Amino acid sequence: MNQIPLVDLKAAHAEVAEEVQAGFLRVMAGTAFIGGEEVRAFEREYAAFAGVAHCVGVANGTDALELALRASGVGPGREVVLPANTFIATAGAVARTGATPVLVDCAPDTYLMDTAAALAAVGPATRAVVPVHLYGQCAEVAELTAALPAHVHVVEDAAQSQGATREGRSPGSGTIAGTSFYPGKNLGAYGDAGAVLTDDEERAALVRAIANHGGVAKYRHDVPGFNSRLDGLQAVVLRAKLARLEAANTARRAAAARYDSLLAGLADAGRVVLPVTAPGNEHVWHLYVIQVLGADRDDVVGKLNAEGIGAGVHYPAPVHLTPAYAGLGHRRGDFPHAEAVADRILSLPLYPQITADQQQRVVDALTAALR
Repeated sequence: MNQIPLVDLKAAHAEVAEEVQAGFLRVMAGTAFIGGEEVRAFEREYAAFAGVAHCVGVANGTDALELALRASGVGPGREVVLPANTFIATAGAVARTGATPVLVDCAPDTYLMDTAAALAAVGPATRAVVPVHLYGQCAEVAELTAALPAHVHVVEDAAQSQGATREGRSPGSGTIAGTSFYPGKNLGAYGDAGAVLTDDEERAALVRAIANHGGVAKYRHDVPGFNSRLDGLQAVVLRAKLARLEAANTARRAAAARYDSLLAGLADAGRVVLPVTAPGNEHVWHLYVIQVLGADRDDVVGKLNAEGIGAGVHYPAPVHLTPAYAGLGHRRGDFPHAEAVADRILSLPLYPQITADQQQRVVDALTAALR
């Protein structure tokens, strides 16, 4: 049986294999395994791509978000507002600073954080609000920035939005953002990697210091820190893929539009709900997420997987319904939109190299699974 993976990392590697091999040889010849010119070059190139003044490469996306929060004054005794509908790492980054996550619901159509609910949740202890740019499109940032008091920062979770914009604005522009280069992302490394993006020189310098044991010079420790650095080998991979990212995102948009067309009949029949792009958003389709109606979602996933189709669920439980955050005191019913979509959402295979024939097969199998 021919497999259609959720993400085809083999195809992505084939496109850059020779360039990556040459880059690895450069790094090994120069023994620049931590830091070095490949990392510096990637930081410059990604900052230019993202339209921000500073990019600081770090070890992974969770660290990136934690570092952005710490550089924004988040710590013990503080609160951070974030959506219940997100990957657990968003809440985990907040918890690692010692602050308390304050959860809010998502919009029922885009699944992005409900901006009005986030603003209503801001209290005396709030130090940051974290809009999560989910599935490849940006949450509202301009409205948050305009409405929040000066001491409350917007810290963007941009782990799924490399290349996405809202009203022409990129994550980190005028704020601070953490992104992830986990292998399956639109821009994926060959292991864990991440970056902090910002126009703020002072916060960028603080992030760089915290991530390097508290200082930028050897044996100089100006602030408490830890070890979270992007290595040269990962920078080689990221540079090679970054040069192709715009074209890859264009291919993702074409594949998403094709799914929209192929699934129109099921949507009209009330069997699925198609993704909605918020006004002003340039979507990069990290994931193509539908809702399944009138059928057991997990049963549908099982049937697709049995046909060799790598369907998945992002994410099966909102943060407040996970055991890790039961201590926040929430229960089912507190965030009804996040709970409703978590029970019905289904991610279909989508990657730049997916073919029209493969997508037709996915839709045919989905149609059969819904019968």
